[in-house]
Amino acid sequence: MHFEPIQYIFGHTLWNGLDLKVTPATLIPRPETAELVERINVQMVNDQMVNVLDIGTGSGCIAISLKKAHPEWHVTGIDISPNAIEVAKENARRNKVDVNFQVADIFSDQITKYKWYMVNDQMVNIVVSNPPYICESEKSSMRPNVLNFEPSTALFVPDNDPLLFYRRIAELFARTPYTIHHTPKYLFFEINEAYGPQLSAILGGLGYTDIQIHKDIYGKDRIIEGRMAR
Repeated sequence: MHFEPIQYIFGHTLWNGLDLKVTPATLIPRPETAELVERINVQMVNDQMVNVLDIGTGSGCIAISLKKAHPEWHVTGIDISPNAIEVAKENARRNKVDVNFQVADIFSDQITKYKWYMVNDQMVNIVVSNPPYICESEKSSMRPNVLNFEPSTALFVPDNDPLLFYRRIAELFARTPYTIHHTPKYLFFEINEAYGPQLSAILGGLGYTDIQIHKDIYGKDRIIEGRMAR
């Protein structure tokens, strides 16, 4: 039986008001990720100085959706996959928004030398990410349309270190400079429902405050946020 997702067959999907190109180089955007975008919109409604970095941008859905809702924001998306970045750039053109997309590896030794935390020559004050968070051991319970077609590098993490992406991103962001106006730094993640408490402890240990875990439409812990201020 053929299980290829219809979104890949047609080459695009409608998500959160956007028409997005999708290929096997990118995940198909989920409803839960739209909830992540909405959480950022709610949190930042009164903040006029917003510079966003979307790490692991994939199709660019998060970055583009935020820019579409807030044209005055400066938004950048990075991903380790050059093919994904090309898809994201096409999606920005398709949806008529100006988002900067770049290839970057957050685990590279060069990342600390590269000013990844600068957006439009200004310090980032929001980092958002929907990184890989499904453990290898969970593969047996997954549907064939996901397991056999969507990019494994965007889905899976090793069982012995399921929070490696979150830890790396949170550590990097914690060390970045503040803006000249000392605007608080906000961190938003989409998460595996099994690891909310552990991730909350990691963020608290790094100095993040106001840590909150939010449930998705299915009642599962799916979004975590925290902030850091001088």
